[in-house]
Amino acid sequence: MTHVTSTIHINRPAAEVFDFIANPENNPQWQGGMVSCEITSDGEWGLGSTYAQQAKFMGRDIVSKFEITAYEPGRLIRGDTVESSFPISFTRIVEPDDAGTGSNVQAIVTGDASGFFKLLTPLMNRMVKRSIDGDYKRLKSLLEV
Repeated sequence: MTHVTSTIHINRPAAEVFDFIANPENNPQWQGGMVSCEITSDGEWGLGSTYAQQAKFMGRDIVSKFEITAYEPGRLIRGDTVESSFPISFTRIVEPDDAGTGSNVQAIVTGDASGFFKLLTPLMNRMVKRSIDGDYKRLKSLLEV
């Protein structure tokens, strides 16, 4: 079982940061290895919405379908894979910083590797942590421009 957390401060209002990271179609802009991401449900984005993504991790293609299982507009989004070779759950929490001008962003990712990735379980936490930390550094650079 993989369980990783990452926290970063972004000098951008919380509402703007949340709107960006809650939209999965923005994922290829800031998540390393992300090839594509497409919303697959109709209607307003939120609880119960679905999306599909294609990514590469450790040279392997990972095709996943997600459902949004918790959604607090402006603050929290949680997604769980409903189909994937690398099942994960992610939670992203965005809160205003003490000054009210920036944001504190926390990511929590849990997963249960299977197949090829299960063989690497002892290394997975470090590899996933490094990947997520890199993603959030790219997000910070992208949004603070």
